[in-house]
Amino acid sequence: MMSVRQLQGRVNERVREWDVLVEDSLETQSSFIVFGKRGNQPVVLKVLRQPGDEWRSGEVLDAFNGMGVVRVLEYVEGAVLLERLSPGTSLLGLALSGRDEEATEILIEVIQGMCCASRTLEGFVTVEDWGKGFQRYLESGDNQVPGSLVVQGQELYLKLCASQRRRRLLHGDLQHYNVVFDTYRGWLAIDPKGVVGEIEYEIGASLRNPYENPELFASPEAVERRLKRFEAGLKLDCERALEWGFAQAVLSAI
Repeated sequence: MMSVRQLQGRVNERVREWDVLVEDSLETQSSFIVFGKRGNQPVVLKVLRQPGDEWRSGEVLDAFNGMGVVRVLEYVEGAVLLERLSPGTSLLGLALSGRDEEATEILIEVIQGMCCASRTLEGFVTVEDWGKGFQRYLESGDNQVPGSLVVQGQELYLKLCASQRRRRLLHGDLQHYNVVFDTYRGWLAIDPKGVVGEIEYEIGASLRNPYENPELFASPEAVERRLKRFEAGLKLDCERALEWGFAQAVLSAI
């Protein structure tokens, strides 16, 4: 992880290079975020503290070309300059206020908007790459998650990887916290990890969120209700989406 001095130096460099007039800033566990303007346009500068899943998020957003996602104006590895969304309210509030079905429909619309990434898939991380996390955990000696459950998740995950159809660039972490509202552009995805896989993979994160209220997703009835909406809206394979959801839940726990 960068030292505080290194991070601040990188932020200052991006502010200077991208001509950002700083208005406010905040720090999170993973990044330093600056709110400001470039010319007359409100912008957000996000600089990550260390390499990770979002390190190439600028490249991922650029590939989606603003379709279903926040627009990226400039990017380098580990830093992005974005259009500022207003009011920037997340989809979380809608789900928690008893409007889960409406929230699911919005997720469907966002996924539909992200269907036509403009770049080749070459060079992006794949679901197979992420699946290597199962073996790393099994070899680590950690036993917080039972080995039998990890093996079950791994076997299912690898089976699904080997039988994918119509692979495309996915957000990789599309759930209620990463979909926000803009007055002019509507609901948009933010903070993509970017992964190549079939569309059924994309549903997994939304099936286990929002975590503040497990009643919204933990019961079989809730899962079935959401899956039926995804199936109808995206023409996906409901059984594969459910299997991906289970395997991803295990992977995210380790």
